[in-house]
Amino acid sequence: MITGYTTGVFDLFHIGHLNLLKNAKGLCDKLIVGVTTDELVAYKNKRAVIPFAERLEIVRSIQYVDATVAQQSMDKMEMWQKLKFDVIFVGDDWYAHPKWEKYEEEFNAVGVKIVYFPYTKGTSSTLINEILLKERESLSKPND
Repeated sequence: MITGYTTGVFDLFHIGHLNLLKNAKGLCDKLIVGVTTDELVAYKNKRAVIPFAERLEIVRSIQYVDATVAQQSMDKMEMWQKLKFDVIFVGDDWYAHPKWEKYEEEFNAVGVKIVYFPYTKGTSSTLINEILLKERESLSKPND
């Protein structure tokens, strides 16, 4: 049995998130998803719109997801120590990044494969947030 693992904030869940989970599940028997806690999101100087408990429940309810865990640290090897997954799925924007080149060495040493998935073009939680912010600003302006 092949166990896969991926992580994300999964704020404002969109088709890119669904594509990641669907494609990941297609390459493993059991898919475990780490959902980033509000505290870890804040550590990255960001703020999730949807609270952690709700994001966790949304991801848990996706048919491609077999289990969810709280991602409380950015250290992927720390989570491997707990879960012993066989493959980890990550966005291709991390390909050849020094952080992930280090992970490739570490994961290779323990037999874990890294699969880089292309991001879904034209959608992201950041983009959705920017559009919503602009829309709210235009709605709050008085008409001339």
